[in-house]
Amino acid sequence: MASLTFVPIIVAASHHLSSTQCSQIDEIRVCTNRTCRRQGSMQILETLTGLAPPNVSVNRSGCLGRCGAGPNLALLPDGVTIGHCGTAARAAEIMAGFCYGDGGADAAMKSLDALSLRKRAEGKILNGDFSDAELLLCQATELNPVGGLHIIYKDRSIVRLAMGNHSGALDDARQALALAHQYTEAYICEGDALLAMYQFDAAEKSYSTCLQIDPSIGRSKPFKARMAKLQEKLTAVNSPGNYPM
Repeated sequence: MASLTFVPIIVAASHHLSSTQCSQIDEIRVCTNRTCRRQGSMQILETLTGLAPPNVSVNRSGCLGRCGAGPNLALLPDGVTIGHCGTAARAAEIMAGFCYGDGGADAAMKSLDALSLRKRAEGKILNGDFSDAELLLCQATELNPVGGLHIIYKDRSIVRLAMGNHSGALDDARQALALAHQYTEAYICEGDALLAMYQFDAAEKSYSTCLQIDPSIGRSKPFKARMAKLQEKLTAVNSPGNYPM
């Protein structure tokens, strides 16, 4: 990661970002150096990652200075540093400010609630409780959070595919892509839904787009398994007298 060359400005915890500042921010760096880590910066990193809109990246950073005032965040490209960001509510307030400026308090709380619902749903997915997971994710979408909505749609696509709702899974994958055009996981979900619907050429296009965005995905075992399954189906459908099952 490139070193920061700006002069840090510590902003009081009660400060709200103006709409002008919000429109210029495209990255948040969270100090995960020793002191800030002890003050909870890893949890703040996770929260901000879950709340971020697609056009704002959230990354780790080395020391930003003012260690006693942490956890510290750097807002780029302007190079403003915000201190005392030790709670999820504060992280949500900052993220909501990117979209709503001084009127973001209500949006911040809704976004936190949506993130909480998504995390609960992901636990349900791991346990195979897809019906409960779908209900939680539907509740999360209704909150219309300022960020992370593309992840919610992606998760619901996975759930609906597992439940056999192929068209619903495809719709959710495309909702995620409408919000985040370079979201590789959503392209995978789109491909999975199309594969389940026997639209093999379209599925291949989705997987190929995913690889164009991030070629490293092609080395993962789950992706290799998807491509092998797709090729098996394509071979079967192109063989005389055969139909893929």
